[in-house]
Amino acid sequence: MTQVQQHLQGVSSMTADFAQTDRNNRTLTGTMTLKRPGKIRFQYQKGVPQLIVADGRSLYFIDYQVRQVDRWPIGNSPLAVLLNPKRDITKYAKLKPTGDPRVVSIEVHDSAHPEYGRITMIFQKNASAPSGLMLQGWVALDSQNNRTTIRLSNQRFNAAVPDGEFRWNDPRPKGPKAR
Repeated sequence: MTQVQQHLQGVSSMTADFAQTDRNNRTLTGTMTLKRPGKIRFQYQKGVPQLIVADGRSLYFIDYQVRQVDRWPIGNSPLAVLLNPKRDITKYAKLKPTGDPRVVSIEVHDSAHPEYGRITMIFQKNASAPSGLMLQGWVALDSQNNRTTIRLSNQRFNAAVPDGEFRWNDPRPKGPKAR
């Protein structure tokens, strides 16, 4: 658990390609950009009119097709563990057996707030990654037991990421032009 905490604290930014599989076994791909504290962007493949972005305060799900924006405080999401490097995960996480000494898996959830869901993060031991661990992906389970699996590839750590990466166009009529 200490190695995972050190990895999370040692990563100031990360970019990766992702494949997201939902409960209906539908897979979408795209790129993920993370910058701590509190910023993440899931830019989906061309033709998918959705965007997930956290700007340091809130997590937004933007659906450009129906012109809808949903917002949550970052702390109310299972992604909070990825976005807050100061969070002590030992209070919320437990190691999960993997059967492979090269793989570390932790399950994180706040028992005081089951409505926030849970996330199981999977790391592979890799000497070239921060603290010797490479985040391979995660499985998020929301409060309605909807499962979403994220698999990462082409991970790159601690490169400069401009704050502009976390801006987005508001599709709502009469909404602000950009966030």
